[in-house]
Amino acid sequence: MPRSILVVGGGVAGLAAAYELAKLQRAGTALTFTFVEASKRLGGILETVRQDGFVVECGPDGWVSEKPWASELAKELGMQNDLVFSNDAERVTYVLREGRLQPMPDGMRMMVPSTLESLEGTPLFSDAARSAYAAELQRAEDLKRTAPDHDESVADFVQRHFGEEVLRVIGAPLLGGVLGGDVRQLSVRSVMKPFVDMEREHGSLIAAVQARNEQNRREGKQRPLIFTSLRNGTGALAEAMAATLPPGCLRMECAATAISRNGPRWVVETTDTDRTVRRHEADALLLATPVHRTQAWLRGVDAHAAELLEMPTSSAVIAAFCFSPDQPVQWPKGFGFLSPAGEGSRLLAGPFSDQKYPNRVPEGGHMVRAYFGGAEADSLIAQSDEAIAAFTREELQKVVGLLPAPALTVVRRWPGALPQYGVGHGDRMTQLQARVDALGGLYLLGNAYRGVGLPELVRDSRAAARQAAEVD
Repeated sequence: MPRSILVVGGGVAGLAAAYELAKLQRAGTALTFTFVEASKRLGGILETVRQDGFVVECGPDGWVSEKPWASELAKELGMQNDLVFSNDAERVTYVLREGRLQPMPDGMRMMVPSTLESLEGTPLFSDAARSAYAAELQRAEDLKRTAPDHDESVADFVQRHFGEEVLRVIGAPLLGGVLGGDVRQLSVRSVMKPFVDMEREHGSLIAAVQARNEQNRREGKQRPLIFTSLRNGTGALAEAMAATLPPGCLRMECAATAISRNGPRWVVETTDTDRTVRRHEADALLLATPVHRTQAWLRGVDAHAAELLEMPTSSAVIAAFCFSPDQPVQWPKGFGFLSPAGEGSRLLAGPFSDQKYPNRVPEGGHMVRAYFGGAEADSLIAQSDEAIAAFTREELQKVVGLLPAPALTVVRRWPGALPQYGVGHGDRMTQLQARVDALGGLYLLGNAYRGVGLPELVRDSRAAARQAAEVD
């Protein structure tokens, strides 16, 4: 008999898993699958609004080019010619500092400079911070020798290398823009693993960046353009995956309400909009649901596994403002700005979408997307679109100056969308995976486990689908 599989949750992870199952089915793998989603739309935070020549991202606007899995998927879907890349020749990231946008020095890898010379004369850092950078390079052997053999917070890690000012001015805002979390709680091994590896090998992070750059120079390697997206926005990736699903496998507005076992098989109860209750039974279950919901369902199956899934989440609110070519709007050339805590704006970040990627606005138009995260986002979520837009515009004008009324405004709320990888997250996920494996036929998908980026979600979800179909 064909293997039966159930996918619950139609966000990026669940959609990528369903796409892979459909692909296996077309290739002749003996399987059947059902895909259920509680809302009216697939893709979760992968959503793009297209209107009047504007391409407005409601969630992530692309992915890191060095991580190949999302680009590989796009090519599989026939979207090779739709891939677009960041305008790295004009890449500048600004940081709000004492009421002014100050550019980050050239050659920075997150908070790590490639040369000490690039720090000279920048008003972004005090003399004390520049001295801390210089001392980090001189302390290479000591940093390598004393590197902890246990996990620690991002804050502790950055402070050991560069001190509190660097953490506050660029370390915390850079990570906040991606994870929306508290650097004093986040696990450095889970969210900054490449930097932990640098410390183990070189001690000094500056020395590690310099060594990598020198090796690339000797080998003639050109670093790929930093970010990749799609001509019609990242939402096009979700739309293309959804178009490949076979008729009859997808049930929209179908909410899972309970999970249990019937011997070796998994049982899921769902409720449709007409309150019809259905019972689905399958050999394998792929749960691509928000972490708090997954945790609640696991309590009745494995209480300890549910305990291991205890983690806080962070919310995000995005307001995008689009300006037509005839509107007097101007901001500095670059990718956008970060707003550190204590600098007078409640914003977290503001990407200049018209300058980061090509083809996002009609010629001569402008677009900025403003982000709130954490407690600020939570305080806005219950407000109307109009109230959020008005407040965001006030905060944005503190940074870029007066703005005319936008031609188009898009507001999105993402409550609890970003699980926070606390210290020890990696060990907890190892324990969780062992318990899930012992249950058999269960796969946990999404951004609560092995990474929050689009490429990681695509990679892990497709791999889980192959395992569930028993083809790996």
